[in-house]
Amino acid sequence: MSANNSSSVRQPESFAFTPENLAQARKIIARYPAGKQASAVMPLLTLAQKQNDNWLPRAAMDVVAEILGMAPIRVYEVATFYTMYNLAPVGKYLVELCTTTPCWLKGSDEVVKACEKHLGVKFGETTSDGKFTLQEAECLGACVNAPMAQINDTFYEDLTPENVTKLLDTLARGETPKAGPQSGRRSSEPASGATTLKNRKSA
Repeated sequence: MSANNSSSVRQPESFAFTPENLAQARKIIARYPAGKQASAVMPLLTLAQKQNDNWLPRAAMDVVAEILGMAPIRVYEVATFYTMYNLAPVGKYLVELCTTTPCWLKGSDEVVKACEKHLGVKFGETTSDGKFTLQEAECLGACVNAPMAQINDTFYEDLTPENVTKLLDTLARGETPKAGPQSGRRSSEPASGATTLKNRKSA
């Protein structure tokens, strides 16, 4: 089931922010001028999603609408427009693989195949143990380090079929892999190494 398809999802009857998250929601709303509290809809939806195992049920949208004084349909419109909101349950690790032009040119097709084979699922599916959901993503903005993936809130770049498999195994063991480039390069410097400022002295 796609993380953005709620049509057949069993929805919880209610949702309530924890006291800590409700306090955080109030702080977020206070950033906006009086009468403009609807501007807080996206951060409040994100807060609700993080509280609810990384997916956003309709009951949570209704609570956000009530807090912000919005018609529920206005909140549904936002939640269904942005793919960052998961409208169905997802695995503990949401693996979003970029397949747009720069990543495709650098071999994202092979990375996708490696993930599908290793996890035994296709795009939009979750592994039977509930650990991984595989999802296709549009450009995530790390083109210079293509191909890349976003797993939950973390970017992993310079992916190959070999290192993405190791990455998934590390997560499956409950360990935290190193974020960023998996090739050993620093940040987004040239793949062959730095070409300028080699002799720069540290301040």
